Amino acid sequence: MDHTMDQTMEVINLIKNSKKTTPVKVYYTGTVPQSDKVKVFDFGGGGVLMGDWAEVQALLEAAGSSVQQVEIESDRRNSAIPLLDMKGINARIEPGAIIRDKVEIGDNAVIMMGAVINIGCNIGEGTMIDMNATLGGRVQVGKMCHIGAGAVLAGVIEPPSAQPVTVEDDVVIGANAVVLEGVRIGKGSVVAAGAVVIEDVPENSVVAGIPAKVIKTVDDKTKSKTMLIEGLRNLK
Repeated sequence: MDHTMDQTMEVINLIKNSKKTTPVKVYYTGTVPQSDKVKVFDFGGGGVLMGDWAEVQALLEAAGSSVQQVEIESDRRNSAIPLLDMKGINARIEPGAIIRDKVEIGDNAVIMMGAVINIGCNIGEGTMIDMNATLGGRVQVGKMCHIGAGAVLAGVIEPPSAQPVTVEDDVVIGANAVVLEGVRIGKGSVVAAGAVVIEDVPENSVVAGIPAKVIKTVDDKTKSKTMLIEGLRNLK
């Protein structure tokens, strides 16, 4: 894929021009009028309202004293991009992962608790994004990779950058490592825990340190310590 500044600006403009919304769920007792802008689930004597807060608030005000009790659930404010609809994705996605819309996730990938994946990312087949890892806008991760807990793969949205982080197939990135925007991690390479990667990494290399430097070529000992477990990617 040819990654250009145009693609980055497309994402930026999508966020800039999107209608900002504050979706809420409201439990109420009493009665409310019907609405074309708010979903009303009336169970008789009470129910649930779902919609943007501005519209729901207007409906509650119109209902006045007909509504006796209200409990409001809200988890965002003036949000630009919705979360990804995950129902049709053939992957294991654990509770607490935050994945924005327009993210592609390959078959049998694993997204662990607390992972944050921003708009425009691509996650390859069988790749695991471990707990609390953060993938910024448009990060590209190949097949059968492991992105360690707390790792950060920098995005391209702010400050804007033409080239996203690209992680090729079969790469292991250790816990709390940081990969700066535009860096490419070559196929089969290993990034040590806590490393800060500021330049491209050749294929089958092991890098460590701040800034990260190549310390060796991947060998049998490295492979034994970074082996991925197929069973963790089994969805049955």
